Amino acid sequence: MHSGWEEAGWERLGDGVARRRMPGWDETVGVITGSAGVMIVDTGATLRDGADLRRAIRGVVGREVTHVALTHPHFDHVLGTAAFAGVEVFGAAGLDELLLRERDALRLSAVRHGVDPDAAAEAADLVVRPHHLVHGELTVDLGGRSVLLANVGPGHTAHDMAVLVPGRHGAAEIVFCGDLVEESGEPQAGRDAQPLRWPGALDRLLALGGEDAVYVPGHGAAVNAGFVREQRDALAARFGVSPA
Repeated sequence: MHSGWEEAGWERLGDGVARRRMPGWDETVGVITGSAGVMIVDTGATLRDGADLRRAIRGVVGREVTHVALTHPHFDHVLGTAAFAGVEVFGAAGLDELLLRERDALRLSAVRHGVDPDAAAEAADLVVRPHHLVHGELTVDLGGRSVLLANVGPGHTAHDMAVLVPGRHGAAEIVFCGDLVEESGEPQAGRDAQPLRWPGALDRLLALGGEDAVYVPGHGAAVNAGFVREQRDALAARFGVSPA
């Protein structure tokens, strides 16, 4: 990982891995670099966000983003994707149909949360559907680095995907969780959440990363397995889910 990440406003998570907490909605955007590819995890809330991210990553890495992984279909995580023209886009199975079917709902959600109406309309009109759908697990080779995409949902939405970055040289694995995990506030269960299945999704997330992984929430500071387990138990109690 280039030393310029910190100077550019990113948090270095490990060798070749960084993330930025975006202004406005505090959503996490991740970057994973390999010798032949660069993956971005989520793309921000607007086309301008996406374009700014693309320029920032190119400025530090010296190469273009080649892969986009979308953790779930909320506006602040997907509406910047059209700024990454020609890039391979990955998402959980069914995400392609949902983004097509609920394009207007996505626009309205963005406006309701404070996105400029014109910017929201432009981004929704150009919303990018994933080219590659993940049903179980899929490994993506970035060149000397394999990234695992895992369809661990439903939970926060019906289409939650986690991104696992194996550690190098004994370092901890890094798991981008999307909004299955939130640290800066209570997990948000909107109309598209599947709360009765959310604790099970977190069990799958913990099985994926293990006890020693660094878990990167969709919003907030990076956490450990204990935090994820406590959030799982809190969600189970909140929604009346019996222990497995």
